[in-house]
Amino acid sequence: MPDAITLLKADHKSVEALFKKFEKAGDKAYKTKRDIVDKIVEELSVHAAIEEQVFYPAVRQAVPEADDEVLEGLEEHHIVKWTLSELDGMDPEHERFTAKVTVLIESVRHHVEEEESEMFPKVREALGRKALGEIGDAMEQAKKVAPLRPHPRQPDEPPGNLVAGPAAAAFDRARKAGMEAVERGLQAVRSRRS
Repeated sequence: MPDAITLLKADHKSVEALFKKFEKAGDKAYKTKRDIVDKIVEELSVHAAIEEQVFYPAVRQAVPEADDEVLEGLEEHHIVKWTLSELDGMDPEHERFTAKVTVLIESVRHHVEEEESEMFPKVREALGRKALGEIGDAMEQAKKVAPLRPHPRQPDEPPGNLVAGPAAAAFDRARKAGMEAVERGLQAVRSRRS
């Protein structure tokens, strides 16, 4: 299992790859852009949840000198979740869709840069390999039940997010399964007509 910081950096790389795909997509590649943004929404929603439920509380408890960075990170998450909620389901042909994604990308890149250059070195030095491994294990478990969509009105700190998060995740996962079932049914109907 990766340690907490390695896991978060892997998430950052995964999202950055999606950002680059979006930036390379053509102006009229609406379906491609929508599909990429759907993946961005899901990945960032899960990432924010595990940071808020596991990583940030552990950092606040064990590394008091990183408290300002954690509080700033929570505020950056708040802004990102509102933007994600606006993008979730937004028509990719809407005149502000690409502009909104561009602002999201800039915001997330700023957040990642600050975490990786300021917070993570402090945390790694203060906690050490064993503690970071244990936090990483807890984050891996949290990923399995994290919300798949942004919920900007929900609490972002314990204990509120530990109660609201799993309920939102259950709803998100049921919604996703239902939408996938509908899509499979529509594909079956289309293939019969062909």
